[in-house]
Amino acid sequence: MSKTLYTCQQCGGTAPRWLGKCPHCGAWNSLIETVLEATPASKNRLSLAAAPAGLLGLAAASESTPIAEIHASEVERTPTGHEELDRVLGGGVVAGAVVLIGGDPGIGKSTLLLQALDALQRQGQPTLYVSGEESAAQVALRARRLGLAGSQVPVLVEIQLEQILATLERTRPAVAVIDSIQTLYSNQLSSAPGSVSQVRECAAHLTRAAKASGSAIVLVGHVTKEGALAGPRVLEHMVDTVLYFEGDTHSPYRLIRAVKNRFGAVNEIGVFAMTERGLKGVSNPSAIFLSQHSQPVPGSCVLVTLEGTRPLLVEIQALVDSGGPSPRRLSVGLERERLAMLLAVLHRHAGVSCMDQDVFVNAVGGVRISEPAADLAVLLAIASSLRNRALPQGFLAFGEVGLAGEVRPAPRGQERLREAAKLGFKAALLPQANMPKKSDAALHKALAGMALHPVERIEDALELARGF
Repeated sequence: MSKTLYTCQQCGGTAPRWLGKCPHCGAWNSLIETVLEATPASKNRLSLAAAPAGLLGLAAASESTPIAEIHASEVERTPTGHEELDRVLGGGVVAGAVVLIGGDPGIGKSTLLLQALDALQRQGQPTLYVSGEESAAQVALRARRLGLAGSQVPVLVEIQLEQILATLERTRPAVAVIDSIQTLYSNQLSSAPGSVSQVRECAAHLTRAAKASGSAIVLVGHVTKEGALAGPRVLEHMVDTVLYFEGDTHSPYRLIRAVKNRFGAVNEIGVFAMTERGLKGVSNPSAIFLSQHSQPVPGSCVLVTLEGTRPLLVEIQALVDSGGPSPRRLSVGLERERLAMLLAVLHRHAGVSCMDQDVFVNAVGGVRISEPAADLAVLLAIASSLRNRALPQGFLAFGEVGLAGEVRPAPRGQERLREAAKLGFKAALLPQANMPKKSDAALHKALAGMALHPVERIEDALELARGF
């Protein structure tokens, strides 16, 4: 008679009975019933408890090498043919790297990867597309819709891990796509595809195969209803790069964000537009996040934010309206808790009260802003909406606001100013510490047409904004 255990889908921990909360990681409603697999004792397995004294010392000690004596060189990268995808990957595909990409259903994961494989195949790189969710005919129909009717990308429809590993060993592709990791299963395990043990073991075998052969493997992963990658969290630790697809399925724009990258910068983003011919890179993403107003409108302030190494101009919109006895605080694209804190700072240090007002804040274009450098722009947008007075055209602001009312510097302020000047902005409100040095002649030349207004306190910033 087979025994059952309850396994956590988040961390892989087990419990003898069902619990509402995982005792290992604390996740709620993550335990599912699984069949306990019989694991016969290996004849070659050495039990530490039963090993005689001194037997463990038979293994030869490994030699260590000082860091200074290790020869290190830059890894070679292969461009994918999509500049935005290369940016997120850190410059291109690295041989032997394992990339995990996740996103909501229908957001464009398979479309982008099929386009990338076709571009690599046309460059003379051997590729392989392993489909576990669609038939070969469905993949071919998608390729024809994308204008890739003559594509020579090999397609393998298979979900058995051993068969896929044998094909990878025989064909030795430069880049292989596994769509998706949750559909694979190994004959060595009796659990169903998609279970914690199957996902973990299949990913481990594919990772070892990639490192041994030098083939780059891209794993497509399902996501939960909260937007996190499904399966055990150890899956993200095993791979080299983790990418997330972001964006509304009703919007033509998609963002790919790197949350882990051993070969490049994290939090780097790539911006794509969904067209009839698939996903196309957006060369000037700031145009997406800026509304095109013919005249300045109250409650709007432009922010220069950093996404990885890329400065982006994003419009912050605020709407302040009478709210009654229990006013609401709602933010889209920004942290709601930070909005409540900024409103308290605005009241305490600038004398602007929103206690009986509804406050709504939105980052245009669906981008998510997590850096505190957006504080100053948010407060200026709120004050603009409250007084129904618009900030001038071509005006922007950035800077962190502390609980004492001070305006703190933002990292890499010079790059933010350069990007704003390149796009034609004429005035900037910024922290005093981010003012360019007088000795930097090249930066002053690039910012020749921009008026810089440094501030140290939030009340000074609002006073300057009233003068505009």
